[in-house]
Amino acid sequence: MHEAGYYELLGVDRTASRAEIKSAYRLKARASHPDAGGSPAEFHELRQAYETLSDPYRRADYDRGLTPVPVRIRRRPREFGEDPSFVATMPRLDPETLAWWHRDEDCTYAAGPQRPGHAPAAILLGWLLLVVLPLTAGWLLLTVWLLLATAVAIWLVRRHLLVIKARQRFATEFGGTVTFGRPGADADQWGERLTAELLARYLTRLPSVRIFHGLAWPGSVFADIDHAVLAGRRLVLVESKTWLPGTYGADDDGTLWRDDRLFRGGATRLPEAIEAFRELLPGVEIRGALIVYPSRAGEVTTEEDFDLPAPPMTPEQFVAEIGGWLAAQPSTVDVDVLRLVRSQVVS
Repeated sequence: MHEAGYYELLGVDRTASRAEIKSAYRLKARASHPDAGGSPAEFHELRQAYETLSDPYRRADYDRGLTPVPVRIRRRPREFGEDPSFVATMPRLDPETLAWWHRDEDCTYAAGPQRPGHAPAAILLGWLLLVVLPLTAGWLLLTVWLLLATAVAIWLVRRHLLVIKARQRFATEFGGTVTFGRPGADADQWGERLTAELLARYLTRLPSVRIFHGLAWPGSVFADIDHAVLAGRRLVLVESKTWLPGTYGADDDGTLWRDDRLFRGGATRLPEAIEAFRELLPGVEIRGALIVYPSRAGEVTTEEDFDLPAPPMTPEQFVAEIGGWLAAQPSTVDVDVLRLVRSQVVS
């Protein structure tokens, strides 16, 4: 047996689930990792405990008091690091697999007056009743009804004219522009260009969607955020990442993991960016997403915990998850929010 049991080392009960074991390992791995000043020997033992207890067969052997047999990893040829000549391809998605794809609505505008709706028809019906009313009512009631109908008709006409003027002002300020800014043009920024194509190809299906590339944090003058997507009062901040193949996950504070190991090959500041934009845009729902492309031949997968502030996603997951989240918002362009987000574009 071991001087310190694996369960005690991780700080979990013997009945702990695999998810609880993973969570406990991640918490302790941050403090004991050599990069954080921990002991390499202690971190190795912690890693061994996690690998044993997270594997149901090795865990069963351990619980029976047997010495866990180390997993023999078949070494691949040395293919470390990124491949400078590699560029991922844009996925082709079948729209029929997207639950939100066939939503079809006209755009309205949140700032200023809204459409008259069915009120003109109701007033028209009221005017028609004026033909019948004299046969059943006195002249005094007829006069009151006529004045009331005239006032409502004038109000509706003025409201309709204001709507037309609001649309004209919107067209003057924004035109028919759906995308603002440009993705990075450097050779190593091909991930941003792939994401720009992804957003334009799929998310512009939603009539109220507006796309932004190269945004600054409030108070900054640099392009701190790769992309953003706005629909009504919902905003998604997006970073494009080109990382090695593997399975990626994240914690609430933005700590990244690859293949259940602390990921040192990249980082994100999206959680802080989300808080900064929440101060800029009170009342707007904001979330983040890391779109991860492989930086060499191989597959990128994720833990699919999309409730986190900045979860890693494949391009396919992003379109399905974020597209559905934005589609749940009414097809409304909030002009004030659009204006504020556009003001952060620096590219």
